[in-house]
Order: sequence, then C-alpha cells, then structure tokens
Amino acid sequence: MHSSRLSVIGRHLTHTESPVVSPSPLAMSANRTSPITTHVLDTSLGRPAADVPVKLFRRGERIGQEWSQVSSGQTNSDGRCNGLLNSLEAGVYKITFETATYFNKNGIRQYFYPHIDIVFEIHDPSQHYHVPLLLNPFGYSTYRGS
Repeated sequence: MHSSRLSVIGRHLTHTESPVVSPSPLAMSANRTSPITTHVLDTSLGRPAADVPVKLFRRGERIGQEWSQVSSGQTNSDGRCNGLLNSLEAGVYKITFETATYFNKNGIRQYFYPHIDIVFEIHDPSQHYHVPLLLNPFGYSTYRGS
C-alpha cells in the first residue's frame, strides 16, 4: 500500500508516493496496555531491571482508609510491567516495587531500600498513567511519564 504526498519544490508542485508502514506487533500491543504502566531502569548497571515484583494498591475512598491490593506483576526483560489493570477509577494508588528481591537475585548484597512505594493520585481515569522508576542500590527517582 502507498500513500500520496504533495510537496512544493521551488514554485513547482510535485507528487510522490511513499509506502505506508504498518505498526509492528510490538507497537500494536503497546496500544493495548494497562491504564497504569511502569518501567524500571537500574541506573547502577545501565540496563532495564528485569524480574522486579510489582504490586498495585488502591486506597479506600476516605483518607486514612486501608490499602487494597488490586493487582500484581513482574517487570519483563525490558524492565516493563504493562498488564496491571484493565480499567481505572479515580483515586489514590500505590505501586510497591520489591527491590530486595531484584537486588538479591542480581548478587547485590548492599542496598538501602528493600522496597519502594510510590503513591500517586488519579483524577482523570480516561488518561494513561506511566510511573517509571530509576533505581540503584542507594537511591531512586520517579516522575509521571508518558
């Protein structure tokens, strides 16, 4: 399949055709991910953090209510966890990363954070929320990704 493109070169209008590229199966599957996703990168090793256990919790409606686990997963070989939820509601959520499991599995015996909790609030459930984690044995950073 080809698509047409009109271009102006100097004062002349030209017509070219270029092939239409279909999305790869990986790109197509990226469109069918959970409304909450995460990606863990090990900055001390300069690579994705594979096999990090991840738990997703939602807090009750009122401040002070208990956390309820709504999902769990594990990062893949690219450090991603894309299948945590099928649908999303407004509220306060927490992702817990079991970093001690990851560090121990990778022979890292000295670390400061055995687990990391990232708490965030969702106001618009129609949006996608990506919560990346940049990790090393003695520190971490996070932000709202895209």
